[in-house]
Amino acid sequence: MTTGRLRYLAYLSEDPDMMADFYIRHLELEELGRSNEGDVSLTDGFYNITFLKARMELGEPDNTIGLHHVGLQVDDMDRVITKYLDRAPRGEVIEEGGGLHFGEVRIYDPECRAVSLSTGDFGVGGETLRHPRLAHIAYNAIDPTLVLEFYSELFGFRELGTSFERRRDNRKNRFAGDGFTNLAIHPYYNGSAEGHEQRFGVNHIGFLVNDIEQKLENFAKETETAPRPAARPYAEYRVRDPEGNGVDLSKTKGWEIGLGKWENAA
Repeated sequence: MTTGRLRYLAYLSEDPDMMADFYIRHLELEELGRSNEGDVSLTDGFYNITFLKARMELGEPDNTIGLHHVGLQVDDMDRVITKYLDRAPRGEVIEEGGGLHFGEVRIYDPECRAVSLSTGDFGVGGETLRHPRLAHIAYNAIDPTLVLEFYSELFGFRELGTSFERRRDNRKNRFAGDGFTNLAIHPYYNGSAEGHEQRFGVNHIGFLVNDIEQKLENFAKETETAPRPAARPYAEYRVRDPEGNGVDLSKTKGWEIGLGKWENAA
């Protein structure tokens, strides 16, 4: 049983207003609120998607612009922190600002990528699963199996059928699910794979959309759109937001969000 669910996604952005406008217009996200520092938080009804205004005051170890880190709603914060420190006795547990734009505390995965935690729903105010909705988050990792074990042992994520297939093929890609989101963990050094992009950490995201043709027509007026490789099990297209982040779109292929549990928007 999962004890944590992905409910938060943070970007570092040079222009959060521009980014928020893009996602509202194209993917029908709704605004949750803004900070005096320029941060903007949106929602698809389930996720808090926050564009943090890049600034030194955030104190981030990594100030790369773009997709930055994820956050989980957890059932028992003390239990998660205890398990985390059992795994990593010198692991950092950092208090965050809370509210709409941050979690309550932050820990780090085995490859030093931030993970925000909250016992609440990151200010979303409920759970509405609709389309478009964020259903896929992909990482590039040096050791995908190590990152998979982190999410499985701390939060009860299930390894998925598509992951077991890759194990049988002696490939390093791993996939996990919390029942709502597909978490892909790809090897960073995977240059021979068609469509692979070497961006360490959170690499791209994916939305389920039920009007993909209209979405593509609208996206094409202002950004790059391209079909995904046919051999890929997930997503039909990829587009780019104004700061270059990859956004996959799927209607019929969908994503495996639990073991043997697939969701699409057809």
